[in-house]
Amino acid sequence: MSTDFERHYTKVVDDNNLEELRDILVSKDSKLSNRFRALFNFKTVAENKEDFENAKKAIEYMYLTFGDDSELLKHEVAYVMGQTENLYAAPFLRKVMLDAAQQPMVRHEAAEALGALGDKDSVDDLKKCLENDPHPAVIQTAELALARIQWEHSPEAENEKLQQSLYASTDPAPSLSLEKDFTIAQLKTLLNDQKQPLFDRYRAMFRLRDIGTPEAVSALASGFDDPSALFKHEIAYVFGQMGAPSAVPRLVEVLARMDEAPMVRHEAAEALGAIATPDVVPVLKHYLNDPVDVVRESAIVALDMYEYENSNEFEYAPEAK
Repeated sequence: MSTDFERHYTKVVDDNNLEELRDILVSKDSKLSNRFRALFNFKTVAENKEDFENAKKAIEYMYLTFGDDSELLKHEVAYVMGQTENLYAAPFLRKVMLDAAQQPMVRHEAAEALGALGDKDSVDDLKKCLENDPHPAVIQTAELALARIQWEHSPEAENEKLQQSLYASTDPAPSLSLEKDFTIAQLKTLLNDQKQPLFDRYRAMFRLRDIGTPEAVSALASGFDDPSALFKHEIAYVFGQMGAPSAVPRLVEVLARMDEAPMVRHEAAEALGAIATPDVVPVLKHYLNDPVDVVRESAIVALDMYEYENSNEFEYAPEAK
């Protein structure tokens, strides 16, 4: 897809109805940042349990984007659908996950979204994905999603004492239970122990995120040495959530790895945009000409996020009617 998104488009994304937002979201002529704003408007509609008809319509409109060329946009749409807590999205996500024509990063995000939804009806298709998908990141995501669904519908999910998270996201794995008082060193060891189930390592990751101290940031950064692209991309995502300036040097280093998996570099770029310290701007501008589409587009979105974080705006996306 063309990435000439720096031109100033005339379309406005505030005060739109659902059909107008749909047109912005699916149009390749729309500025990428406006397409993202339309997407997050749809998220607020899709998670509204009191207006199920419009919620369904929002999900159906989001699904239209999977015919697009932009790997970044489709990946973000899958993520958003998984965060809606609306099971109406599950059949659409299963189609995307099993569609070999979709890029691996998109299939991975669809699988992760099914885990976030906790959809038991998706177990069989996730097992198909686990057994048949050729891409390691998609296979690992299916493994995680199956483990998360199993956990969510188990007694442990009801009985475990979990830290109240500062973050609104539904994560690929819950933080480790507070019933055991792990040290940061112990969490770091579990995080990096490749012999342990990936689900348990992710639980350590999110426990470190929720602790949030400089020592926890340092422990998380050690995960960038892992061989798994999926694992490294999640570390970058977590740093973006935390908004931790101390993570910037490692994120810059990861973004500069030209032989690194695009899904990792893309997530590092977006994390830098979310952290939004002034020193990230020249770094992100450098990658506006990156040879990898998803990295280049992520730099565009990250710079837009930076501008938002440093503006007086209250909403990344205005509310849809």
